[in-house]
Amino acid sequence: MTNLPVGLREHLAREVPFSTLSLRHEAVAADGTVKALLQTADGRPLEAVLMRYRDGRRSLCLSSQSGCPLTCTFCATGSMRFARNLTAAEIVDQALHFRRTERVDHCVFMGMGEPMLNLDAVLSACERLPDLGISHRHTAISTVGWIPGIERLTECDMPLRLALSLHAAEDALRSELMPVNERYPLTEVLDACRRHYERKRRRIFVEYVMLAHINDRYEQALALARLLDPSVYKVNLIPYNPTDSPYRGSSRQAIATFRAVLEQHGLATTVRLTRGREIDAACGQLAARAA
Repeated sequence: MTNLPVGLREHLAREVPFSTLSLRHEAVAADGTVKALLQTADGRPLEAVLMRYRDGRRSLCLSSQSGCPLTCTFCATGSMRFARNLTAAEIVDQALHFRRTERVDHCVFMGMGEPMLNLDAVLSACERLPDLGISHRHTAISTVGWIPGIERLTECDMPLRLALSLHAAEDALRSELMPVNERYPLTEVLDACRRHYERKRRRIFVEYVMLAHINDRYEQALALARLLDPSVYKVNLIPYNPTDSPYRGSSRQAIATFRAVLEQHGLATTVRLTRGREIDAACGQLAARAA
């Protein structure tokens, strides 16, 4: 817009900003993963990640909050002070940050924050994502098991995918890892997920981060297999991206054994590709260090 007077351009930049977010830092991993540390107009940090896959997929991991109030013990975001919910525009601008340079076609709300605690803004953003090339069927919303949000998503007309952060098959350990389990215990969360499946008829992704000697034993795999109905759930085992927490990631052999047990019991199981480890791509790592 160099054909406009400088004064007018400066006025437009102040009054009609190009984005609600500014870029503070961006890192690119050897595998093509890009992580952006962004900042809202009032100085709140947040993160967004672009994951490039060999099959051509371009998937975004978006944040719904700056910080998170739920303090999961293995999560870098959980160690941050919760700032606030992000607006729908701030969520869409995360996607636009990457869309301006290349196409994108998948999206997961698995970045900073609990999406179900900011569901109005998340759903409003989801309404706009198809304009960027991301269909509703290629969009997943993750939750720690916030039942009111699961119930609202069940009634939503958009065919969005539900993902459940589980990480343990029994209440005591899950409460240790995820204090929200004290409020919404496993049985109640899984009941809400089953009702979601019965209405939507789309299998629910179960996220299970693999923590060495914490939740990766053979008997824990058996317990998980007995807990989950293979017709309702698909399990995604997640190698742990180290943070400043006391946990260590499970070995490849432990993950392989865990997966084999689940598959022997009929559960479709995948192991998430480890991406962006050298650029602190685990949720909240860059923002926690910048905060």
